[in-house]
Amino acid sequence: MVSYDELGVRPVINAHNTLTVLGGSLMDPAVTEAMSLAARSFVDLNELQAAASARVARLTRNEDALVVSGASAGLLLGALAMMTRSDPRAVGQLLEQGAAALPRTEILMHRAHRIPYDNVLTLAGARVVEFGNAIQTQDWELDAAIGERTAGIVYVAGSHLSGAALPFEVVTRIARDRDVPVFVDAAAQLPPRENLWRFTQAGADLVAFSGGKELRGPQASGLLLGSRAYVDACRQHAFPLQRFGRPAKVGKEEIMGLLTALDLWLERDLESDLARAEHVAATWITELSDLPGITATRDWPGEAGGPWPRVRVQWAAGVHPPALEVAARLAGADPRVIVFVASECAFWINPVLVTDTEAELVGAAVGRELGRTAPAS
Repeated sequence: MVSYDELGVRPVINAHNTLTVLGGSLMDPAVTEAMSLAARSFVDLNELQAAASARVARLTRNEDALVVSGASAGLLLGALAMMTRSDPRAVGQLLEQGAAALPRTEILMHRAHRIPYDNVLTLAGARVVEFGNAIQTQDWELDAAIGERTAGIVYVAGSHLSGAALPFEVVTRIARDRDVPVFVDAAAQLPPRENLWRFTQAGADLVAFSGGKELRGPQASGLLLGSRAYVDACRQHAFPLQRFGRPAKVGKEEIMGLLTALDLWLERDLESDLARAEHVAATWITELSDLPGITATRDWPGEAGGPWPRVRVQWAAGVHPPALEVAARLAGADPRVIVFVASECAFWINPVLVTDTEAELVGAAVGRELGRTAPAS
C-alpha cells in the first residue's frame, strides 16, 4: 500500500475549513468500509443510481435526488438541465450543435453572488447574466433581467453573501411568476439539517450540496436534490450516459460511501459538535490572549456562513509580521498547521475539524509562532 510518507507528502492539521485543496473532510471508518465493500463487486450503475436516488430523496424529504461527483458537478448538470429541460430534441441539439443552438442559454445571477465556482455554467455553454450590484439589489432588477433566452436563476446560499442580494423567497416568487427554474448552490450550507429540504420546499427546483464537506463523505461526491422534473432533466446529461456530464462521473464507491455518510450525519449529535467547537474556541482564546500584542476573539459565523464559531487572531500593524508570512511559517512547521488568513494582520483558526490532540497542537503552534516574534521597537 502506497503511503503519504512514501511519496514524501506530509499531512497537515486543518484549522482552516472543509476546503477541497485540503482534502475536504475526514471520513468515518464506516464510510471507508462501505466504499471498500462496494469496490469488491461489479454492479449496474443505472440500477445503483436509481436505488440510491430513491433513498436520498426519502431521507432528505425531496421528490427526487441524484448522487453526483461534487457540488460543482451538480451545478454543471443543473445548468444543462435548465437549458434543455426534459426536451429530447433540445438534448440532441446540444450534443450535435452546441449550446448556441438552444433557445434558452442565459443563466441569471446576483452580481453579489458571483463566485469562483460559477465558471462551470459557461462550461455547460450558458451565458451568465448579472442583475443588481455589489451593494444592493431591487426586485424589479431580477424581473427585468428575465427574457426569452433565460434558462434559469442560480442562487448562491449562505449568510456571507446575503447582504446585497434579494431574499430567497423574493427570488422564488418572481421566478415562479415568470416560469423560470431556480438552482441553489448550497455546497457548504450544512448544518442545519433543514437545509436539505428547506430550499426546495421554499420553491427551488434544484439544490446542490457537497458530499465531502460537512457530510464527511467522499470528497468526489455530492447531492443534487429537487423536483422530479428537473432532477430527471439532469439525468439526461449525467454519467453513465455518453453526454456532456460524462466527465463528472461518480463511481459505485462514492455512491455507497455518500449514502453511508448521509445516514451517519442525519443521526449525528450536531448540538454536541457545536458545544465542542465552542469549548475549543474558548480554550484557544484564553491561551492566545496572553501573547504580546495579540487579540483573540470569537468570530461568528464560519467562512461560508456556516453556524460554527472560529477564532480571529489579530494584531496591530508592525507588531508582528504580516499574516501571510505567519501562516506560511505555520504551514511549514512541524506539525504543519493550516490557518485562514483574514487580513494583513489577522487570521482565523477553525475548531471544527481538529481532534482534541490537534486542538492542543494548534494552540501551541500559534503560541510559539506569535510568542517568539518580538514586538516592533
